[in-house]
Amino acid sequence: MAKVIVITSGKGGVGKTTTSAAFATALALRGHRTVVIDFDVGLRNLDLVMGCERRVVYDFVNVVQNEANLKQALIKDKKLNNLFILPASQTRDKDALSADGVERVLNELKADFDYIVCDSPAGIEHGAHMALYFAEEAVIVTNPEVSSVRDSDRIIGILQSKSRLAEQGGSVKEHLLLTRYNPERVERGDMLSVTDVEEILAVPLLGVIPESEAVLKASNQGVPVVHDSDSDAGQAYDDAVARYLGEDRPHRFLEKQKKGFLQRVFGG
Repeated sequence: MAKVIVITSGKGGVGKTTTSAAFATALALRGHRTVVIDFDVGLRNLDLVMGCERRVVYDFVNVVQNEANLKQALIKDKKLNNLFILPASQTRDKDALSADGVERVLNELKADFDYIVCDSPAGIEHGAHMALYFAEEAVIVTNPEVSSVRDSDRIIGILQSKSRLAEQGGSVKEHLLLTRYNPERVERGDMLSVTDVEEILAVPLLGVIPESEAVLKASNQGVPVVHDSDSDAGQAYDDAVARYLGEDRPHRFLEKQKKGFLQRVFGG
């Protein structure tokens, strides 16, 4: 039976979709049959980040509203046979996702997959509520900025009070993923430190993704950054998923990189 993981945040633009693509891809690279669903109806981007935008014929809303079946809507990843994408609709209204319909689709997927990764829209609108409501675990993505952390705290409150597990007396297992981390800016006092964010949110730290040009490059190429194993961001996402699966890996990219002699003399 598949585990349902929501990738969420309170603020937009923190790297949720990049994280959803990288997280799902890393799970599949480890042999787990994985599907990643775009809940951002009307503003989908997951298909672009996964490089399958031209293959979208039917979408999540079509399946929820019985206009297509799952087999028609699921798109197999170009690189991995055990990874599938269920894209969001580009033209429908966000209210097109009904709770009964979403639950039915998730139940169908649970029978065939190990992990269901839900790429939630930002904030607390209807699509975000649908993604959060059925989650068993949550990866809370935040930037080390006060506004981003404050909005993530709001989302944690919703997870703890309005998810189905909360209604049943249980709780969603929470993980913290800090993105766009820049140790130099932390040292200058321009950015919150890892410790600051951990103290405010009180959620176990899953990973720290460094601010990296590799993320933008991968998104523009339609290839999840975790495939770029030489990049710092790719390695950090791989570490985070390894920790999620139980491996004990130290956190990297938390300290300012020291320049070598030639860099100090000639710059760079």
